Amino acid sequence: MNTIPRLLKPPDRSFFLFGPRGVGKSTWLRHHFSEAAFFDLLGGSLVLELSRHPSALEAMCGDLPEGAWVVLDEIQKLPQLLDEVHRLIELKRWRFVLCGSSARKIQREGVDLLAGRAVTRYLETFSYGELGPDFSLERALEWGGLPMVFQDTANAADILDAYVNTYINEEIKQEGAVRGLAPFLRFLSVAGICNGQLLNKQSIARDAGVPRSTVDLYFSIMTETLMGHFLHAYRPSVKVKEQTHPKFYWFDPGAARAAAGLLYDPLDRTWLGVSLETLIYHELRVYNHTQRKKRGIFFYRTPPSSEIDFIVETRKKTTEVPAHVVCIEVKLSDRWDRRWEKPMRSLSESGKIHVDKMVGVYCGSRSYQFGEVQILPVLEFLENLHDGSIF
Repeated sequence: MNTIPRLLKPPDRSFFLFGPRGVGKSTWLRHHFSEAAFFDLLGGSLVLELSRHPSALEAMCGDLPEGAWVVLDEIQKLPQLLDEVHRLIELKRWRFVLCGSSARKIQREGVDLLAGRAVTRYLETFSYGELGPDFSLERALEWGGLPMVFQDTANAADILDAYVNTYINEEIKQEGAVRGLAPFLRFLSVAGICNGQLLNKQSIARDAGVPRSTVDLYFSIMTETLMGHFLHAYRPSVKVKEQTHPKFYWFDPGAARAAAGLLYDPLDRTWLGVSLETLIYHELRVYNHTQRKKRGIFFYRTPPSSEIDFIVETRKKTTEVPAHVVCIEVKLSDRWDRRWEKPMRSLSESGKIHVDKMVGVYCGSRSYQFGEVQILPVLEFLENLHDGSIF
């Protein structure tokens, strides 16, 4: 199979590259840094030597010129090596790629050592912007976008089952992230079922059979190991009281399905609807990051349960200028119901915020323009997103 070009472009200075396990980080590194000195820290003997003598890294690199690239894959296995990386950046002016599937140990043991000397980039699962005509909406909603799943959809269920087991064994068990594995496994199943929902942590604690404080710890582990992202409520200071509880979206709908134990069951429309939201959030994040837009992404919900699935803040509020946003409403339906536009229109009419665009995304085949509201089929929306027409 030919290599699929990724949207992420490498910076010209030292950087951390993070991403969930199995999204193709090593493939991306070898494509962009084929001439670099490459060290895979999954190798036991290498890790043992460098843990005992971090200064040996300089000798292993040899006589590299100033500006040369050095890749350290799976850097989370040896975060104490960052002291030596810091020294070599200053002394040799080498540029480093520090790659990992978890920011947890690095954040806790030394990422501050490189503050200002290394930027951060993220690689995600396949995006529509990368797959183009090879993208299948049905496949993406059912199985997600992990490269290994994309390449072997016939065995997607078995692959995803093994993926979650590998995550548990290598990111949780071997790293000693939790004291007891059984409670975390119960939590993981509940978190999979709760994908894309407003978080009621007390309810999750009850269902998982763990204390409320442990739920906070477990969610922090999931975000630090890049298995999911919080989507926070937008608070534009309009007159009504906004909902403040966050949602939690898994990085991939297939992984959420595996964690929830639903791989071998038919999917209902409620689950597919959340999968569509997860997909759209994924595409928004990928575009926002790879194109260096750096815009805040939120959801909006008021007490009467009026909701806008995604708010992209295109300009922050100042004393002179109101906040500017793009509103996006997502529906798993082949027909658009104009009642779904009401939350977006209400926010636009509030007068407290400037709504640049209102976009409805649905599974039909026809686009519409109802005044200021644009209605787009999913694939057309994704095309417009990646060509820069949404924000």
